[in-house]
Amino acid sequence: MVHPLFRHAEFYTTVNHIKDLPQATGVEIAFAGRSNAGKSSAINTLVGRGRFAFTSKTPGRTQHINFFQLGEERFMVDLPGYGYAQVPLAIRQHWVHLLSTYLQTRQALYGMILIMDIRHPLTKLDLQMLEWFAQTGKLVHVLLTKADKLSRSKALAVLDEIRQFLSTSYSGCTVQIFSSLTSEGAEEASRLLQDWFDEGGARVQQLNDSEISNQKKTPAKGD
Repeated sequence: MVHPLFRHAEFYTTVNHIKDLPQATGVEIAFAGRSNAGKSSAINTLVGRGRFAFTSKTPGRTQHINFFQLGEERFMVDLPGYGYAQVPLAIRQHWVHLLSTYLQTRQALYGMILIMDIRHPLTKLDLQMLEWFAQTGKLVHVLLTKADKLSRSKALAVLDEIRQFLSTSYSGCTVQIFSSLTSEGAEEASRLLQDWFDEGGARVQQLNDSEISNQKKTPAKGD
């Protein structure tokens, strides 16, 4: 069953340049991952719609940052998949700039869901993504997708291995098993996202209240 968080999910906008990003007024949670790691399928599973997030097997096809609105000032942000060697250098350089700038400077961004294929976790590019984002001090949750491709015992062994690595190298980074085919882990991921949006919304409200309070304390010119 789809979590109530996604009941009214809808496409909001797509951008290809940092300058075109919508105003950062709410809470954003980014979805990032290597191309073909199952990022779009994971989003589709969470939302309960097979074609909600566009899936393409064509290198370079999904180049934009896509925003999906879940409610008032709540957004899932689908980032371009990384790792296609066949993509022209200029496009890859553009992706690097787009991703790194968004992840490191976006004030509305509360956390990142990092998608890894459980059969090929912690690639060089996955580690680079973690390094980029670790500098922000924001939350990271790893989805080890395609868990149905491994036996239960093997999947749990990989989960334990990744959990130990992250606890040593990236404190506060959490991880779970996920399968778009069987929906395993969908409920757990949905609850985490709900918590993040709630926490992020509370933080935004505190900042807004503080700003209003400061404005009231500041004498108007001419007083």
